Amino acid sequence: MPKNIILDNTCIGKDHEPYIIAELSGNHNGDINRAKELIKVAKQSGAHAVKMQTYTADTMTIDCDKDDFCIKGGLWHGKKLYQLYEWAHTPWSWHEELFAFAKALDITLFSSPFDETAVDFLESLNAPAYKIASFELVDHPLIAKVAQTKKPMIMSTGMASYEDISSAIDVAKKHGNEELIILHCISGYPTPIADSNLKTIEKLKQDFNIQVGLSDHTLGTTAAIAATALGATVIEKHFTLKRSDGGPDAAFSLEPYELKQLCDTTKSAWQSLGYANYELKDSEATNVQFRRSIYVVKDMKKGDTFNESNIRRIRPGFGLAPKFYIELLGSTATQNISKGTPMIWELSSINKQKGG
Repeated sequence: MPKNIILDNTCIGKDHEPYIIAELSGNHNGDINRAKELIKVAKQSGAHAVKMQTYTADTMTIDCDKDDFCIKGGLWHGKKLYQLYEWAHTPWSWHEELFAFAKALDITLFSSPFDETAVDFLESLNAPAYKIASFELVDHPLIAKVAQTKKPMIMSTGMASYEDISSAIDVAKKHGNEELIILHCISGYPTPIADSNLKTIEKLKQDFNIQVGLSDHTLGTTAAIAATALGATVIEKHFTLKRSDGGPDAAFSLEPYELKQLCDTTKSAWQSLGYANYELKDSEATNVQFRRSIYVVKDMKKGDTFNESNIRRIRPGFGLAPKFYIELLGSTATQNISKGTPMIWELSSINKQKGG
């Protein structure tokens, strides 16, 4: 069974509500005050953590006009990679202030580093955990560097083959880190919900015996709720203040009321799972009386024969169970019985002296 993970004093595991990560990404739109407002919204909505991304355009790529470095299709069509990362990055000069702001609000803040210098920088800020983005899952030196911190690692699997995932997990473990969670992810922005293939969550749990969650790029919250029902222990979702404000990820991000809905509905979905059993629930107990049972429906004298006209299977449920009806037919009354009496064995010549 996958081990529980403690992330900044919060336990993540199947016996706990889904851990909700609100992905800030580039939705701060270059304004640190907007970034703070987003962190505040995440806290108010019930998210457990906010995640940033720690890179610069220069740590991600080079400023080059060659065709390889130009984006074709999708949300960012026509931009150079360098332009995209210049636009979307969170300035490193903000990090310390944002970490302090989140701590004051009592919400966890951590980040995705995109190279080793980012890991060193985040370590200097005592980041409580690390996320390996889908696109970096094949970057084994980066994974090794993060693993060596011995802090919880969350790794997304977008675009990854089984071998990619297996290798990344092996690298992390080889470098001394067992505090692992993997997130099923489809790296489409946005992802059509039909591409979600959420049953992969169950497969990942079986194949790797570690906790599995969902990094969700679909619109809305349906996929996240379904993932919770399939056992996802972590849900990550991009969010913004208002999609119409624009920004690198705005088109597939939740607005504040949707983020709160995500937090509430995934928790409810998790609560609804409970555990497999056939016990009578407290909420059912008062309704047992409204089951059918066997009642005497006509006045009877001692010695009368029970038949279809004087006993019936009706509500409420204080008499013998309906399964004994056929057995009672043809037996005789042991005493006078008034209409509306719940049937018990002592009233019948069968007199089994047993309950129904």
